[in-house]
Amino acid sequence: QVQLVDSGGGLVQAGGSLRLSCAASGRTFSISGMGWFRRAPGKEREFVARINWSAGMTNYADSVKGRFIISRDNANDTVYLQMNSLKPEDTAVYYCAAPRSYSSWGRSQSEYQYWGQGTQVTVSS
Repeated sequence: QVQLVDSGGGLVQAGGSLRLSCAASGRTFSISGMGWFRRAPGKEREFVARINWSAGMTNYADSVKGRFIISRDNANDTVYLQMNSLKPEDTAVYYCAAPRSYSSWGRSQSEYQYWGQGTQVTVSS
């Protein structure tokens, strides 16, 4: 089992920045990366970004590309989502997640087995 605790959300003005954190514990050796998803009010949960440290790659949704950066602190088993140039449409509950497969996984929520509890991000205009 892998446990995930995400944090760092808050209220920020448009154009501002926030950094989300996701601390992993448990059988962290069993996962090869993590992802961030978000659910905006009245919308389905959607993919935001993922990092595969086994393959040395990152991947972003078009809506956040160039503004968000996903990274990992190896020593602390923590993944970060640095969010810059925030827009009101970025307002959502953000969730970190870890995939069920070590070798092959992508952007689909069904590929993720472990989830954080979510952290609220609100961007005011």
